[in-house]
This record gives sequence, structure tokens and C-alpha cells, in this order.
Amino acid sequence: MFAEKKQITVEPERNVMGKATEIKGDIISNGDFRIDGKVEGNITTAGKLILGKEGIIKGIVNCGNADFEGKFTGKLYCTGTLSLKSTAAIEGEVYLEKLSIEPGAVFNAICSMKGVKSLKTSDDTTQSESQKAIS
Repeated sequence: MFAEKKQITVEPERNVMGKATEIKGDIISNGDFRIDGKVEGNITTAGKLILGKEGIIKGIVNCGNADFEGKFTGKLYCTGTLSLKSTAAIEGEVYLEKLSIEPGAVFNAICSMKGVKSLKTSDDTTQSESQKAIS
């Protein structure tokens, strides 16, 4: 007599970029993203960004949460928590809500923890900012 309501769950998208992969350009994703290769450009993801031990990012990153083990140079906007593992090396500018740093991590950055309420869109970032971060 009464129809059962079926709940549909949507699994978040998970993307992986391997060690032998190198990308020059912008990446936009709604799901989690793991990078073990090299990226020169802008990355925007509403999910978690994971930078593996051998991963390298040069550019501007906008993400929900982030776990870094590799090297990052540029600007990072994180609306959640940034976790730096002992092998991580960060240089540039970092804007975030929460920060966790393991002993041994290198953190040479201007840091603002006033809060990043939403992800910056690529329209908010000028081309000159992108080029400076990549250089």
C-alpha cells in the first residue's frame, strides 16, 4: 500500500594521477584527487586533495581538505584542514581553516587562518597570479 522510499547514495568521484604523469594546465574536479606526478597550473576540487611523497605542484590550489606529503609551491586556498606529513615541503601563501603539521615537514609560507569560506573560482584568479605561481 505504501511505497518504500529508496535512498540513492552517490559515491564521490576519486581521481588518481600517477608518478610518471606530468600536467601543465588547469584541473577542475568535484571529487577527491590524488597526485603522485607533477602539475604546473591551477587545481580546483571541492573534495580532498592528496599530494603523494613524489608529487609536485606549482600553481594555485583551491580545495576542501588537503593531505600533503610532497612538494608544493604557490598559493593554497583550503576551506577545511591542511595536513602536512613529515615529508611535505610547502612554499608560498596558504589560506585555510585548520592546520596540522607533523615534525619534519617544511612550511615556508605566509599563512592566514582567518578562514576561507568558499572555494575561489578560476575567474577570481588573474592570469598574472597563475603565471607568477608557476614560475
